[in-house]
Amino acid sequence: MLFSLIEVSFKRNRKTYCSNKDSLDINLGDFIVIEVEKGFDLGKATKLEMDDSNIEFKTEPPKIVRKASENDMQRLAENRKKEDLAFVVCREKIQLHNLCMKLVDVEFQMDENKITFFFTSDRRVDFRNLVKDLAAKYRTRIELRQIGVREEAKKIGGLGICGVSLCCASFMNNFSPISTQDAKNQNLPMNPTKLSGTCGRLKCCMLYEKEFYASCLKKFPALDTAIETDRGIGYVDRVDIFNDSILLRFEDDEYEQLSLTDVNALIQLTNPVN
Repeated sequence: MLFSLIEVSFKRNRKTYCSNKDSLDINLGDFIVIEVEKGFDLGKATKLEMDDSNIEFKTEPPKIVRKASENDMQRLAENRKKEDLAFVVCREKIQLHNLCMKLVDVEFQMDENKITFFFTSDRRVDFRNLVKDLAAKYRTRIELRQIGVREEAKKIGGLGICGVSLCCASFMNNFSPISTQDAKNQNLPMNPTKLSGTCGRLKCCMLYEKEFYASCLKKFPALDTAIETDRGIGYVDRVDIFNDSILLRFEDDEYEQLSLTDVNALIQLTNPVN
């Protein structure tokens, strides 16, 4: 079976979709050569798509040229060794220029027409002199790409508190925004050390149940909603979506837990439908 669109993975789980215009017989796990801007690169087929109707592209996806040969694979191995050396060289030059940046990774394009240096920084960095030094040494196109701490974790990888590989480094392709409100909706403790992943940002896994909690919370009154009860006005302090119960807080700092059914009945008594 031939596929028109193929997801290709490069070093450190960097991925992109490529076009199989020539209808090459590509299988999962095959190493393939693709045509990129001003040269060629090499990656691994990690996902096969029948069509691109559900995928949006800002630019034309790179074209797959051929399956990788033994010479291509040998060149890939040689580039990996060169990347390790270039990492040391770049880090030394960063220190030489006293730049406030942290080098994360180095990636050689297969044909060595471009070398990309990935880094993180808390501020904007003037790295023009650094680029000049690197271009003078390697005599090729140099790109310094600033990434965020979440992208850094994706590149480096590691284990999460759950004991398995980080989601970002194993299967996630894109990052979605996360807020503390997502944690509040899931009744998670507002403890930064428990809510943060290895990157120091809010854990991506909180998004997996976001829609579930949002759907369940629709049948509950909002937090701090005033409920008139026999003992006085109580305010919704916490909801338990699994037991359909609500914890009310009273002005004397006393609490009472009621079922959702009882609370709805109290709301109807307070606000009867005409």
